Amino acid sequence: MEKAKVYFTDMRALPGTNLLMKLKKLMYAAGMNQIDFDGKFAAIKIHFGEPGNLSFLRPNFSKVVADTVKELGGKPFLTDCNTLYVGQRKNALDHIDAAYENGYTPFSTGCHVIIADGLKGTDDIEVPVNGGEYCKTAYIGRAIMDADVFISLTHFKGHEMTGFGGALKNIGMGCGSRAGKMAMHRDGKPSVDAELCRGCHTCAKNCANSAITFDENHKAHINHDNCVGCGRCIGACNYDAISNTNGSALDDLNCKMAEYAKAVVDGRPCFHISIVNQVSPYCDCHGENDTAIIPDVGMFASFDPVALDQACADACNAAPVIPGSLLDDRLHEHDHQDHHDHFTDVHPTTNWKSCLDHAEKLGIGTKEYELVKID
Repeated sequence: MEKAKVYFTDMRALPGTNLLMKLKKLMYAAGMNQIDFDGKFAAIKIHFGEPGNLSFLRPNFSKVVADTVKELGGKPFLTDCNTLYVGQRKNALDHIDAAYENGYTPFSTGCHVIIADGLKGTDDIEVPVNGGEYCKTAYIGRAIMDADVFISLTHFKGHEMTGFGGALKNIGMGCGSRAGKMAMHRDGKPSVDAELCRGCHTCAKNCANSAITFDENHKAHINHDNCVGCGRCIGACNYDAISNTNGSALDDLNCKMAEYAKAVVDGRPCFHISIVNQVSPYCDCHGENDTAIIPDVGMFASFDPVALDQACADACNAAPVIPGSLLDDRLHEHDHQDHHDHFTDVHPTTNWKSCLDHAEKLGIGTKEYELVKID
């Protein structure tokens, strides 16, 4: 397979231009205008951000994408699927409220918000996964599969289970209905290190499935019969007391995520954009955000989501570490093993490469890319 082209522009905005103008220029340079949008419904898959988190993408970026789709004759809508964990995005009504709270309204973005898997997260379509090794079918939000054109608009950031959240995660995990998310997560069940547990109950407050209880010593325990493996407790624990003890589970999750992404993108026009700014160590699903681990990098676009994720990861790993960030803390721990990879250094049990390797094997794209810089 020949190298894929990934287009890039930095976050500099000299007088006479701005980042929104640069994003539109980037999309045209990368060839988004080559897609036939005429009269077509275009799903713009985005993460609206959990209220309380301030590192999610500003809605201004989505407006540029939606306006461009309309200029090209399409009918855009912003979309995401419901979540498994405690928060404001477990059902469509609360999810839309959360989106509006974070600025994603029809008035600010120029298009409507549709929660793809419906009111309770049960409105999905079982989609074949061609070549799937872990999943023969995938449960994808119905509105996403009903769209004629699919666009991913991703905030590239760290993640406690997958290393980072890039285009493939935005597509695979993000487009899975609640049943789909459970299917992807169910092989990975975290456990508690009692010596590290402080009994603060933060993990239990973040568990949507009543899987966490406490013993007479105020130590947490996870009931794997109730646990769906969403990993929300791992990120919620401030004391590193919760981890996934199944060494292959996170790789399995990454591979399933790649297979779900394949189910979404197969057989229709797709385009992918990643904004690499405010690169927080955890997912935007958290109701808070830690300080960024690296400076803002730029904006990337490609028809190939695998190449896009690889290019973003390479650019992040070439960036300096922000002093006082979680990454900086990790690198200065006395027993830290330097992996020479920012995301693995933040979350040492993760392996983001397994997702890209499997996606490449499935034929979604290639890790080999040519970076084309746009002023």
